[in-house]
Amino acid sequence: MRHVTAVRYATPLREGGSLPGLMEGDDLGTWVVKFSGAGQGPKALVAEVIVGELARELGLAVPELVGIDVDPELGRTEPDQEVQDLLRASAGLNLGMDYLPGSITYDPLAFDVAPETAAQVLWLDALTLNVDRSWRNPNLLVWGGRLWLIDHGAALYPHHDWASAASAAGRVLPGIADHVLLPAVAAHPATFTAADAALAPRIDAQLLTAVLDRVPDAWLDVPRADYVHWLLARLEARTTTRDAVTAALAQARPATEVAPGARVAAAMVASRRRDATGRPDWLRAGDWLRTGGTAPTESRDA
Repeated sequence: MRHVTAVRYATPLREGGSLPGLMEGDDLGTWVVKFSGAGQGPKALVAEVIVGELARELGLAVPELVGIDVDPELGRTEPDQEVQDLLRASAGLNLGMDYLPGSITYDPLAFDVAPETAAQVLWLDALTLNVDRSWRNPNLLVWGGRLWLIDHGAALYPHHDWASAASAAGRVLPGIADHVLLPAVAAHPATFTAADAALAPRIDAQLLTAVLDRVPDAWLDVPRADYVHWLLARLEARTTTRDAVTAALAQARPATEVAPGARVAAAMVASRRRDATGRPDWLRAGDWLRTGGTAPTESRDA
């Protein structure tokens, strides 16, 4: 990963529990920063890099990830004491994700994703035990007509307890029935078989080692090889996971039935698109950056 230095703390992004922030870097870029001092700890950043970079290697769209050095003094004018405490706890290297201006949160009722792409994302999430890709929290953006994968800090969760991680090698993805892309793949179930046949042979020790080399030393508490071996074990034992996904696909409901009020939500998204404001709150922060103003109260708490 590239390394940049943060030069300005723009605004906290009040979505999710980790309180990321929007920051400007010395490369003139704008970055969504995940902080090493957040409650999830550095392991969440490790998962972000491994899964995000593995997805990139497999041809899926992921915003650029960088290591970003943060000086806590950059937040001294932020009135929120929680933010100041977080910055003090995160001095040094953190993770930056490229800010995608104008992107919107993926909604299956408002954006048609290619079933082949949906199947590949579902396959990757099943392999990496990414439990955070539901209807309620898709962690997918639509930008430039493409689907972009974000926020993988909840994946690889067995690494929080390496003593029992080996027993999770054949574990089925929890909550797979709630995966936001399940209905899209269920409409074309053969695409999941095709994704398995296409992606599994591309993942080997050499590729995983290259991905792990992008994780900063400071965030690791075990040798990189432990992750390589664990992911290879997941790959080898994927028959159980593959069968579970196939069963879930057979029972999947259409997207219009997945969540209460889904049609209403889709109508709201369409309306927001027409108003050119259909971006997540943390992406609308770019509007405040351009104007040099502060975030409206209703936007920051939405």
